[in-house]
Amino acid sequence: MHRLALLPVMSLALVCLASGCADDGSPTDTNGDTQGDEAGPTDTAGDEVVGEDESAESSGDTESTSGTESTDTESTGETESATETESETESETDTGEEAGTVSFVAFGDQGEGNDAQYAVAAAAEVICEERGCQFALLLGDNFYDVGVDAPDDPQFIDKFEMPYADLDMPFYITLGNHDYGQTSAEWWRGQPQLDYALANPKWVFPKEWFTFSEVAGSTTVDIFAFDSSQLMWDRNYDEQADWLSNATANSTATWKISFAHHPYISNGAHGNAGCYEGFPAVPVVSGGDVKSFMDDYVCGTMDAYISGHDHNRQIFKTPVCNTYFFLAGASAKTSDLEHHYPNFLCDDENPDVWEDDTREGFLYVSITGNEMTVAMYDLEGVLDYEQVIVK
Repeated sequence: MHRLALLPVMSLALVCLASGCADDGSPTDTNGDTQGDEAGPTDTAGDEVVGEDESAESSGDTESTSGTESTDTESTGETESATETESETESETDTGEEAGTVSFVAFGDQGEGNDAQYAVAAAAEVICEERGCQFALLLGDNFYDVGVDAPDDPQFIDKFEMPYADLDMPFYITLGNHDYGQTSAEWWRGQPQLDYALANPKWVFPKEWFTFSEVAGSTTVDIFAFDSSQLMWDRNYDEQADWLSNATANSTATWKISFAHHPYISNGAHGNAGCYEGFPAVPVVSGGDVKSFMDDYVCGTMDAYISGHDHNRQIFKTPVCNTYFFLAGASAKTSDLEHHYPNFLCDDENPDVWEDDTREGFLYVSITGNEMTVAMYDLEGVLDYEQVIVK
């Protein structure tokens, strides 16, 4: 099992370089693992939350790419163009069961409560009405700048309940570095977000790492949420590794998708895991433990990984380590794509198929049978890019 020996005390300046800092916080150590009994998704043994629904089906023409098939389309038209790539037919299994559709949206770094967050939410509402959505993912940094203090913190209203009031579906949660306070290591700040789930079933957060399932006809999707912010500090590394290894080994779903806050690869300012900020091998800052975790438990095991942290939108050429990577960290603000690589410290190159750092937006995913459609929309609901992936 992996373990990085950290210095007893890490200077605040070093942490700020990795994740950015804001105001105060007083660390204590807590960990919650319960989910409320209200209506909605429920927490079952093994930290699994199970959901089931059906929606409109979609598919697309394909061409071969590295052992998989995909089609890329690009549009600058209005939102109605989003449906033009959808097929009118449903796929069937060998037993004749129709493959329903599992669809969702993903918002990253959204916790500002600003006009852009509200605009992105409104755009997602329109797209979900047109194309169908069963749930949403929040990719971390749910509350800028230093997380929340208690489950009744007014930020839950301003930065979650009000922006997404008209998206009537469960939101599955992971935590980002800003959710853990000024130092990104005030672990007690995770507990209020766990406790809030007991009062609001729309906020689904049974533990810092968990899995849930969605089934629609013969379409089966397992989704795995883990805490990359803790991995940055080598906190609960082995616990998360054991959990994810066992969970994926027991999964029989056609599609396995994971999400967390920090990217594996990125052309943004933070860059690639193991060389975050362009500094390899620096404890905590470089994200070496995030890279090791991803190498061992995500690459080649997951069909896709969705993250934020960099405040832009990116889709990478596939497969990268036999997994598809999507970055959707511009759901409330944007930051420049910097393309650190290659340089004399980090010689990685991240070939993307589409990226943007000028407009806020979100990721839309729709899975029908053995086809997964991924689409990037901006804050006005304009379809920027769409791709169909076939297993």
